[in-house]
Amino acid sequence: MAWDPSTYLAFDDLRTRPAADLLARVRMESSQHVYDLGCGPGNSTALLRARWPDAHITGVDNSPEMLDRARRNGPQADWLEADLTSFVPEAPADVLFSNAAYHWVPEHDRIFPALMNGLNPGGMLAVQMPANFDAPSHRTIREVAAGGPWAEQVREIDRGTPILSLEAYYGMLAPHASYLDLWTTEYLQPLTGEDPVLNWVKGTALTPYLAKLKGTGLSDAFLQACADGLRAAYPALASGVTLFPFRRIFLVAGR
Repeated sequence: MAWDPSTYLAFDDLRTRPAADLLARVRMESSQHVYDLGCGPGNSTALLRARWPDAHITGVDNSPEMLDRARRNGPQADWLEADLTSFVPEAPADVLFSNAAYHWVPEHDRIFPALMNGLNPGGMLAVQMPANFDAPSHRTIREVAAGGPWAEQVREIDRGTPILSLEAYYGMLAPHASYLDLWTTEYLQPLTGEDPVLNWVKGTALTPYLAKLKGTGLSDAFLQACADGLRAAYPALASGVTLFPFRRIFLVAGR
């Protein structure tokens, strides 16, 4: 599945803000070894470099396209292609940071304790994940995917969400943590332009659908059906602004 860094970064400020909010709660004055897990094009990695200018920072992602953009335009860091379903640092880390990546990855009850064990004593795991699977945007995509001539091609994509409750994350992290800070935030995102919600989800939620439909001749019709549904779900205000509420979950755990 190929990711498009330019489409993703069309909303750079809104996509990076949750990373800044997450980083603000990481209680580490100095760090030597920092990992950005699911670093994408390096926008969140730049925040880590600004916070810890002397640290050895490694950006980890499974997308060659995103890593290529990060190498060209991102901050000074090592860039590593790896699968987050199994990745743990080779040596203990001071900070394992992840902005909007692990909602693509199942088995959090296995992965997050393993990441905690990959920290130095006093190290911190900080994770932010979108938690809007039941929002109108995602319901619209699922309904369109199930109701058109493309249904068979994309049938395997919708497997639910791995996102759990805050209570579940507390239960899995508490045995490994000396400090826990868990919360949710819903951002009211004012978007502008033609079909702005469609343009937002084209950089994230629609990516696996478009990858499946590539070369089938169905992509344009699928996108148009999504655009029609999203326009109805999120009508523009008289000012031209479209309000797009977006809920996210935050986990900060200190070892």
